[in-house]
Amino acid sequence: MSASAPVQAIDPVTGAPLPEEYPSATAAEVDEACRRAADAFEVYRATPAAVRAELLRAVARGLETEAAEIIERAHRESALPLARLQGEMGRTCTQLRLFATVLDEGSWVEARIDTADPARQPLPKPDVRSMRRPLGPVAVFGASNFPLAFSVAGGDTAAALASGNPVLAKAHPAHPGTCARVGRVLAAAVHEAGLPAGVFTLLFDAGYDVGSALVRHPQVAAVAFTGSRAGGEALMRLAASRPRPIPVYAEMGSVNPVLILPGALAARGPAIAAGLHGSFTLGVGQFCTNPGVVLLEEGAAGDAFLAALAEKTASTASGAMLTPGICRAYQEGQDHLAARGAERVAQGAEGTAATGASAALWQVAGARALAEPELLEEVFGPSTLAVRYRDRAQLESLLRSLEGNLTATVHAEPAELQEIAPLLHLLETKAGRLLINQFPTGVEVCPAMVHGGPFPATSDGRSTSVGTRAIERFTRFVAWQGFPQDALPPELQDGNPLGIWRLVDGAWGQQALFARR
Repeated sequence: MSASAPVQAIDPVTGAPLPEEYPSATAAEVDEACRRAADAFEVYRATPAAVRAELLRAVARGLETEAAEIIERAHRESALPLARLQGEMGRTCTQLRLFATVLDEGSWVEARIDTADPARQPLPKPDVRSMRRPLGPVAVFGASNFPLAFSVAGGDTAAALASGNPVLAKAHPAHPGTCARVGRVLAAAVHEAGLPAGVFTLLFDAGYDVGSALVRHPQVAAVAFTGSRAGGEALMRLAASRPRPIPVYAEMGSVNPVLILPGALAARGPAIAAGLHGSFTLGVGQFCTNPGVVLLEEGAAGDAFLAALAEKTASTASGAMLTPGICRAYQEGQDHLAARGAERVAQGAEGTAATGASAALWQVAGARALAEPELLEEVFGPSTLAVRYRDRAQLESLLRSLEGNLTATVHAEPAELQEIAPLLHLLETKAGRLLINQFPTGVEVCPAMVHGGPFPATSDGRSTSVGTRAIERFTRFVAWQGFPQDALPPELQDGNPLGIWRLVDGAWGQQALFARR
């Protein structure tokens, strides 16, 4: 591996390079970073939860202090509106503090205690206790469409640091200046906490060498990635080919189907059209939850709905996409739809930005979509495809033909929900989050959220990258059998010094065990 060219951001609006270059890491620098992270893991995994919680809060405070400069740079590198980035900064800090509260509360470790019973026959029962423990250094890949919330200090980093794992962050080449500024905040927080510098490392690369080297390095224990399906699958193959394979938690794309039932169409058609238009064009369509497929019954009511949606689409202003590569991929996706037999119903205004993209509304017959399943693949950008189904049997066939998705949305009247209960059960197998009479763009950061889904939406449909369950990805269970009290982690000691909820002999509670012994 030789060092790539320096990383330099491009202004998506003008196409001109932005000031500042960042040197790509060499093979030796990647190796040294991984070894420092492994050394830091020996210290960091043993730090009390309170220390890790304060580290996350310190990062949030630091980001808020530097917010103006970070947001301005992110705006120049991504063309995302300042208001959107201000909201994203708030979300980033909220995530960090949310994981800090998870550490304060403590039950995320899922402590389980099965006490001994020496009198049990025919064999005595041993004392067995278990809980979650960290994996080791985690390689985090920043996303192009969320330069703050899914990047250097985003949810993956917060979850990994919270669970006791050092982070090796791979800066996204589209916004290196943003990554550098956020990385300085993280490194300063680690230093001020008195922790080893290897707890956090930021690496740059204009190509793919650094990312590949991280995934292959024997000291890296897990990978978190948000991006394209091709990129995620490449990392999965690398991780699986190692002498010691490691997990890759990749979010890779989704068409997020929206099913509009006749009753909802009759009762709220104009409102649904307005909401759907706002959802698929939001942020120039550059959301992983963008609704890319709409299932709409054939007939006059569906025609009228589509006409209203076409009118809104035609009046949509063009917007600058995040990178020239994403813009090219969007145009290729449009060509792909046309080549497979989809009909362009409406197109938005053209723009002058170097990465300008026009909104597009397409339609295709259900039979055609079943015959050409590639039509139901993601087109990342401000585009949606209306699939006109003939009857309930064809609708069920279309739903079964869908790949895994992050979300699935149903617009229905109350009386229709009981009728379509089998379809809702089917959708449970197709998506990580089901919505009723809402729109999928926007992912609440909360303990109950699931931002994941069956392959190829993610590499592991059992996980989530948003919400407090995200911490589970970077842990494994360890059991202690027959250990004396002073040799056990505090979470498993009889006295429960941390006061956390534990499963003791099959019952949840916060009690100490002195009275039981």
